[in-house]
Amino acid sequence: MFRSRAKEEKVPTDKVTADLSKHPRDPQSPKGRPTPKRSEAQTQRRRASSAPTDRKAATKRQREARRADLARQREALASGDERYLPVRDKGPVRRFVRDFVDSRFCIAEYFLPLAVVILILSVIQVQNIQSISLLLWMGVIILIVIDSIGLSIRLKKQLRERFPDTPKRGAVAYGLMRTLQMRRLRLPKPQVKRGERP
Repeated sequence: MFRSRAKEEKVPTDKVTADLSKHPRDPQSPKGRPTPKRSEAQTQRRRASSAPTDRKAATKRQREARRADLARQREALASGDERYLPVRDKGPVRRFVRDFVDSRFCIAEYFLPLAVVILILSVIQVQNIQSISLLLWMGVIILIVIDSIGLSIRLKKQLRERFPDTPKRGAVAYGLMRTLQMRRLRLPKPQVKRGERP
């Protein structure tokens, strides 16, 4: 009659635990063990993963892997190897755009040398030379705009014909940006000669 209530409650719990081991547990019933704290669960997961415990070694390994990836990308940019190219240069659409631009003569690729010449002419303190440099500047910009519009129209047409079902988002802008670079400085390196159709 005066027994402690805690002792009475402990006895049936032990029996229930023994019974559960014999029969499969019902999903609605309690699982019979306490839920681990979040910090304990995270610690167990970290130990289970194969990540090195030494932080310096891990960062060193990551740095070396990054360096190797960059070296492979540089080689791919020089050789045109599709496997290691950066994401923006990968795919048959981007390859065709590069070949299409590289096979043509574009005024925009001479923009930087012409800009330097015009800048030098504009510095000379002679009125006639300064007005000529201004006219040259306007002429170069107009020619680049006209050439770029023509190139984008032809490129869109070729892309629609050759890649009707492939996504072509950003391909024309990619080609126009390539025209602004001088041919020998372009990356990935040109794979076609001028006049050679892709």
